[in-house]
Formats: sequence, C-alpha cells, structure tokens
Amino acid sequence: MVDRFSSKGVAAVRFVAQRGFLKPVVRSTVKVSVHGQDHLTHLRPPFIVVANHASHLDAPLILGWLPRKHSRYLAAGAAADYFFDVWWRKALTTLFFSAFAVERNGERKRGGTSRKLLERGVPLLIFPEGGRTKSGAIRPFKKGAAALAIATEVPCVPVALVGTATAMPSGVSWPKRGRPPVDVVFGAPMLPQPDETPAEFSARLADEIHRLHASVPSGALVHVQKGTR
Repeated sequence: MVDRFSSKGVAAVRFVAQRGFLKPVVRSTVKVSVHGQDHLTHLRPPFIVVANHASHLDAPLILGWLPRKHSRYLAAGAAADYFFDVWWRKALTTLFFSAFAVERNGERKRGGTSRKLLERGVPLLIFPEGGRTKSGAIRPFKKGAAALAIATEVPCVPVALVGTATAMPSGVSWPKRGRPPVDVVFGAPMLPQPDETPAEFSARLADEIHRLHASVPSGALVHVQKGTR
C-alpha cells in the first residue's frame, strides 16, 4: 500500500498540482512578497510550521513559497469537520496539501496522527488559532503545536501571513480583484527551552509571529489599529 505522506511518486504528483496549478492561480490573484527565507537554510525535517490563519490563501501561500526541499513532504493539518466532510473536498485537500484531519470539536477520533507523522520524519503545517480569524486580528494560540514540538523534540518555524484577511477574507470563495498585496514572512526555527511548558512555548511562538507580522509595514498597521491580543 502506498504511503501518501512519504511516497516519492505521490510527492511528485503533489508537486505538479501545487507548483503547476495552485501556485500560478495564487500568483495571478494576489501580489506575493516573501521575506526571511534565509532563516531556513539549515532547516532539516521533521519540523512544524506554525502560522496565523485568516484566509483560504494561507496554506497555498506557505506551500507555494516555502523552499521546495522543505515543502516536498509537508503535511497540513485540516479541520475534519470541513475539509473531510465530503469526498471531493477531502480528495482535493489531500492532493494539494497532503492533509491530515484535525478534530476541532474535541472528539479525538483521529488523535495521535500528528505525532506519528513527526516521529516518521514528516514535517507538518499547523495553524495554532484552530481556525480562520474573521476580523484579521491574530487570535490566541492553542497549545497543541507547542506540545507536539516538546514531545517530539522538533523545531517550530514561525510564519506570519500579512494581508490575506483583506485579500480573501473568511466567507468568500475567491480573492478580491486587483491582485491585492500579501506578505509571507518566515522566521527562524524555534526550539522549546528546557522545562518550558506547552503554554509557555506557545506564547513565545505567538509573540514571534506577532513580531514578524508587525515587521511588514501593512502588518504593523493592522497590529496597531486592530490589535492582536
């Protein structure tokens, strides 16, 4: 049986889908600026990419503009109650994002998947807010990603996504006209400190993503005007 998370053949098909179709579509609808890729030079799997979440553009931007060697096997956590509820949405999410289901209602029917993937060397993409923000302001982080990093001793890569809430807010099915600007800001990988709790590490990750978000002029404006706490 083919393991879709580690198969070279499946990764090749996903590469064609992501870079041959999805990335050109995103590039044609928004103007993308990327910052901080030099922070990823020495990054090796497994790792956890953590990012703020305001739009359906977020995962395509990370997978499309993360260097190929890091995105090849990256598996994205996706809400089980939305992306895995009907067959066609599950199929597309699996094809484009190598997605695994994340329960948002506390049922834990698929508990342990993310840790098992990390232990097999598969890097993950997790949005610690648990869902898209509707206001554009960054919401408090859940501590699951930080707890995973501590349990598996892998680094987290903080990523700030700026402008996606404006370009394609929650509730709409396509980005706004005129190729609105968005920024993808990669931070340096972060490891939990000795004796750091999941809550403490999660707070430190959130603080770094706030800082990265504010480092972009448009992100600083949102940070000041709307607040992120």
